[in-house]
Amino acid sequence: MTQEAQTDSVPCAAWPEALLIATLFAMDPHGLGGISIKGRSSPFFDAWLDLLRELLPEGAPLRRCPVQTGDDRLLGGLDLATSLALGQPVVQRGLLSEVDGGVLVLPMAERLSSATAARIAAALDEGQFQLERDGLTSLLPARFGLILLDESIGPEESPPFALLERCSFRLDGNGLGLADLAGDGLSLEDIQRAKAALPSVGLEQDALVDAICEAAQAFGLHSARPALLCLRVARMVAALDGRKAASLGDVTLAAQLVLAPQALQLPPPPEEPTPDEADQQPENQDEADPAEAESEPAPPPETPPDTQAEAEAKNQPNPSEVLVDAVKSALPAELIAALGSQAKPNRQGRASGSGGGAMQKSPLRGRPIRSRSGTLKPGERLNIIETLRAAAPWQKLRRRPQAEGATGMKRIEVRKSDFRIRCFAQPKEATTILVVDASGSSAFQRLAEAKGAVELLLAQAYVDRSRVALVAFRNETAEVLLPPTRSLARARRQLSDLAGGGGTPLAAGIDTALMLALAEKAKGRTPRLLFLTDGRGNIGREGKAGRAVAMADALLAARAVGLSDIAAVHIDTSPFPRPGARELAEAMRAIYAPLPYLNAQAISAI
Repeated sequence: MTQEAQTDSVPCAAWPEALLIATLFAMDPHGLGGISIKGRSSPFFDAWLDLLRELLPEGAPLRRCPVQTGDDRLLGGLDLATSLALGQPVVQRGLLSEVDGGVLVLPMAERLSSATAARIAAALDEGQFQLERDGLTSLLPARFGLILLDESIGPEESPPFALLERCSFRLDGNGLGLADLAGDGLSLEDIQRAKAALPSVGLEQDALVDAICEAAQAFGLHSARPALLCLRVARMVAALDGRKAASLGDVTLAAQLVLAPQALQLPPPPEEPTPDEADQQPENQDEADPAEAESEPAPPPETPPDTQAEAEAKNQPNPSEVLVDAVKSALPAELIAALGSQAKPNRQGRASGSGGGAMQKSPLRGRPIRSRSGTLKPGERLNIIETLRAAAPWQKLRRRPQAEGATGMKRIEVRKSDFRIRCFAQPKEATTILVVDASGSSAFQRLAEAKGAVELLLAQAYVDRSRVALVAFRNETAEVLLPPTRSLARARRQLSDLAGGGGTPLAAGIDTALMLALAEKAKGRTPRLLFLTDGRGNIGREGKAGRAVAMADALLAARAVGLSDIAAVHIDTSPFPRPGARELAEAMRAIYAPLPYLNAQAISAI
């Protein structure tokens, strides 16, 4: 369907996309889930947010939720001041309950933790949530819509997938301006009228549901949620235009708004038509005997088919093909190129920095995660607010003995059982151990690439607080050429005199790297092993030559790495991938990456 035909059948299709999305979202924020806007805060976003506020019903809340918001503010809990004054627990509503019937704005959504995203997603699905904190139990309403402001710079960062999947629309605010909000939109009364008529709006034909599902499958959207959201948007478009049933034009517009931004692959090319048996029939008749053809009686004439009905059936467009073509036409050129090369964009994002290690608990430093009950020890920090929350519900009971036997009365009585100690979490330092095969006639090329890789890793270490070490094995032994360090000058000095050649003591190299990794793990760091070898060992653990013995020892050393639960990557530097190298990687439980044409950038990327 062309853009002109679509505009004629769907009047609101002529509106700017940002204005149409704001109008649809104002009709039912909770039913549409949310909107993800790519780009930093700008005059366009402020104007779009003001427009949305005008389109929302009067009194509908619109609140911002900072990325550092804790559970006490997000979910609610004990109202400390009121509880202390009354001597009994009083529930305080959180942001999720305060924004019931409105919209929750999440700036810097790419930095949102997975735990906070899970709580928001659960409340969004149910429309309510069970509050169980501070000894309180309450069922609170939470029917709201989300606005995710994605301020990430690179493609490796994005808001949590649990929230992105629940968003109907996605806007790229980087290329939009105030002119994209100009247009003849609807008033608040028109939106309320369309919202009231929405439950009675259906579809012109049931085949449109199958077409939406087929289009979603064609673009790699295997979840049912995008198809359901697309169907709901189509019915809302029809309700805005004052119609009782959604047409193919409404579904096409909805597919362009909902399915196109979430596409994960391009639809497969159509299959080539096979030769029809009817086309082959004349050839077979020509090859037959003319005498036999004359002797056979002619069949009686059949009833002429209804040619007009067949022509109309052939001219009627296939809804599934129309939707696939419409969604594909709405895809940006760069996204089509990425999907065509199977370089799918990262939809889930990273939970932490690329070089950070595993999270560890700390009594003094890091990010606050929770508070625990217990005795306050030297060096620990007392969470005063949480301690008062624990003591507040019991004040009335604790004041009775004092009022009977004592002349004075304490305003607040805090006992040891009320103590709440702060708990922190901070990422461990990560150590990347580069294990290089320095044997053989082609070792010089591998060593040159290793030098470039170490320099790239060291440059990144200043950003992600990681360390780099180098282990080389050749002749009969393996040695640590570069202990874990961040010093780029020291790494260059150690690598400048590195020479190659000789046998391949593969087992000794794996054992040395494992010992260094275990030492780093004992120091509280997160080690990661990166092996650059073709996996063809010919020197055993005892220093004797023999390929069979050397490979058996290497497999035993590799299994030790797998049992140590240390992350590893095996980069196969042989000209062609070998089964033995893959077997070695499986024994180490490592990622296997055959790179015949090795370079420093590829090593640092892995």
